[in-house]
Amino acid sequence: MSVAALMMIANTGGTLTTDRTTLAELEQYLAKAADLLRGSIDQADFKAYIFPLMFFKRISDVYAEEFAAALAESDGDHEFASFAENHRFAIPEGALWADVRARTENVGSALQTAFREIEKANPETLYGIFGNASWTNKDKLPDRKLGDLIEHFSTKRLSNDAVAPDVFGNAYEYLIKRFADQSNKKAGEYYTPRSVVGLLINILDPQEGESVYDPACGTGGMLIEVIEHVRVAGGSPKTLWGKLYGQEKVLTTSAIARMNLLLHGIEDFKIVREDTLRNPAFYTGNDLAQFDCVVANPPFSLKNWGGPEWASDKWGRNKLGGVPPTGYADWAWVQHMLTSAMPKTGRVAVVLPQGALFPRRGADACTWCRGELRDDPAVVRQVRAGLRQPAASAAPGPRR
Repeated sequence: MSVAALMMIANTGGTLTTDRTTLAELEQYLAKAADLLRGSIDQADFKAYIFPLMFFKRISDVYAEEFAAALAESDGDHEFASFAENHRFAIPEGALWADVRARTENVGSALQTAFREIEKANPETLYGIFGNASWTNKDKLPDRKLGDLIEHFSTKRLSNDAVAPDVFGNAYEYLIKRFADQSNKKAGEYYTPRSVVGLLINILDPQEGESVYDPACGTGGMLIEVIEHVRVAGGSPKTLWGKLYGQEKVLTTSAIARMNLLLHGIEDFKIVREDTLRNPAFYTGNDLAQFDCVVANPPFSLKNWGGPEWASDKWGRNKLGGVPPTGYADWAWVQHMLTSAMPKTGRVAVVLPQGALFPRRGADACTWCRGELRDDPAVVRQVRAGLRQPAASAAPGPRR
């Protein structure tokens, strides 16, 4: 990336004053980007392409904005403007949006190279965040199609000056919902309806400074709502930084979750891509880490979840009710979440299919239904409270 190129970006993307983009305008802009993929990519896979491009454009424009601000502060000192301390993320030479936009051939390869260089330059925050989409597959994405998509994204500046973080974050969630609505059968893997998210977080009522864990975090909506809940209550969301934890098995979905939190302006969190039931990511020594609030909408009735190993679970999660049926992981998730909650003050909120609570006659009911969990007064109180909640599901949570 030449100084001349960066100066051009700074002069057009960091210093000129323009009207801020509204949420409605941004939603329209993102919907148009998705429409450009029609006919080339399956709708269920749109998210693997649009989200990385959107994130790349955002951090490139913010980098140019930061560069321009540092130039102004230093009376035009280019070396000073390039210092790492002046930037939220490092973007190596040749890996800015403008560098990729200048390419007319092998555009997918240029994009993929830029993504990997940015990830390597930011190992603590961005490693693996751009996912593993097939950018170099010219049968799906010929240079012309990819060039059109890049030119569309180039029609708006996505710097902080042009698009405030809360607006950008809300537009990002709009796109998550749009993709979920369009992909139907796969939506539940990564998206929970806003009304359900709001209900669960209102039940938990997280407070300033409390730790929150989502063991099946999808695209991060629960953790975002925790921040909003504290803000609406008059608290400081920054007291939650460093206290938000999530785990997600699917690579693309975990990457979207990390982008989601970053684009909402949340700077310190931990989301790990791994299989929660087989390999929980948060622990101390031989014990699972414990949190003030544990919340999740785990995949319903998961079949292949590691049931045979649960009887000898090294984390002791089976102490609460034994081993759930091999073909249904619902109560394994509950056992994991209860074990991950603080012993006396921890709160747990979880979405389960009705069949997990009211097994059909003759079904292989979980040991929990007749074992230790049933007889634990604290658990009984929580389950009874949960069973009463559907009547209140129409009550809206905090809105953005």
